[in-house]
Amino acid sequence: MQLYNSLSRKVEEFKPINPPHVGMYTCGPTVYSYPTIGNYRTYVTSDLLLRTLKFLGYETKYVMNLTDVGHLTGDNSGDADTGEDRLEKASKKENKTAWDIAKFYGDDFVNSLSKLNIEKPDIIAKATDHIDDQIKLIEVLEKKKLTYKISDGIYFDTVAFEKQTGEKYGEMSNLDQIKEGARVEPNPQKKNPRDFALWKFSPKDEKRQMEWESPWGTGFPGWHIECSAMSMKYLGEQFDIHAGGEDLRSTHHPNEIAQSEGATGKIPFVKYWVHGAFLTVDGGRMGKSLGNAYTLHDVEEKGFDDLDLRYFYFTGHYRKQLNFTWEALSAAQAALNKLKLQVQNLRSQEERNSLSEEKLSKVDAYRKEFTDAISDDLNMPQALAVVWEVLKSNIPSEDKYDLIMDFDEVLGLELNKEVTQKEIPQEIKDLMQKREELRKSGNYEEADKIRDEIIQKGYTVNDDKSS
Repeated sequence: MQLYNSLSRKVEEFKPINPPHVGMYTCGPTVYSYPTIGNYRTYVTSDLLLRTLKFLGYETKYVMNLTDVGHLTGDNSGDADTGEDRLEKASKKENKTAWDIAKFYGDDFVNSLSKLNIEKPDIIAKATDHIDDQIKLIEVLEKKKLTYKISDGIYFDTVAFEKQTGEKYGEMSNLDQIKEGARVEPNPQKKNPRDFALWKFSPKDEKRQMEWESPWGTGFPGWHIECSAMSMKYLGEQFDIHAGGEDLRSTHHPNEIAQSEGATGKIPFVKYWVHGAFLTVDGGRMGKSLGNAYTLHDVEEKGFDDLDLRYFYFTGHYRKQLNFTWEALSAAQAALNKLKLQVQNLRSQEERNSLSEEKLSKVDAYRKEFTDAISDDLNMPQALAVVWEVLKSNIPSEDKYDLIMDFDEVLGLELNKEVTQKEIPQEIKDLMQKREELRKSGNYEEADKIRDEIIQKGYTVNDDKSS
């Protein structure tokens, strides 16, 4: 198996530390709101990697975290140690406790995993359940003289880390090139602009909903320390794979590496770092301020199945940006429904003939093609192409079915389930009729506008030659 390693910036042969066992960790969401479909692309990529490892015969232990404290809004402007805690901010906005916010959105996320047929991690670790583990890890760093105290908290000393370990801080990102104040106002108390908070003190004039006693005073953990504490607790001081979105590559993951390696002295902390690319929307960036940070609930309200979105993700390579449009999702929906219908037809055809040598070799060849595709840095467009090739082939129907069911262990598209046709609302029927009248009268420009409106509402428009 070949994987692109963000740490080395190249595709490498995957060699686990203790084969056939593989330890894998994914950075989950900060549970202050609904994740976007861009976030879910990351989690589907992690699921695909997990399923591929199992398909190839590895024994996996998979951990994902839920950040329910300590992720500050300053992360948006380039300094994750500034701003409001996202849970506390959401608490004020929704007039609920921060604990209620975390539970509501955390539960929604876990439920959504099953909607996308994402295998539930062996352990889902909440930051607030592991405060003691985080404090103990900071104490280890303190004893190694890798921390210092300023007015708002305990900070990690990146220069001391480099001197002690001989390692370069921020190898995965460009943090070594950041100039003080380049993106945000510099904190004059920091020894170095790259240093980051391990423990933040509660404001003196305000009682936080989420705060704990520590050897340094009342406060809460910094955002980065949770992942080091929880991943090492469940996977050991060194493990195989750490996954996440490409936004974590610049700050969060370099900080995880530094504090983990600083604490244990074991290098590397993780062998392979896997990062998924962002989604764009209608050719531009996705953002809540732009009104296009779509969630799974938006997808469902448009009448799509969540697995339509999963199929859509597979139409592009995980390391390359993928452009989301409702029309593209409609095309994915149509392709998945067609695929499921063809698989259903295979089940209805009872033919278990003995395979000729020629057809037996084809089965083996298709299996190898699919395995080669998923083993080639999770090349899903190629893997899907193999599935369609199998359906067009002349091997017996039941053998096609068995082969595709094997493939679906990785795809996770539930191809053995029947296609359920949704009832078309009267509004859509009326639009279709109006469009057809416009086309017959030669007014194609207005007809195309209605076609786009229908697609925006989550329906596919197919024109045959007689239309």
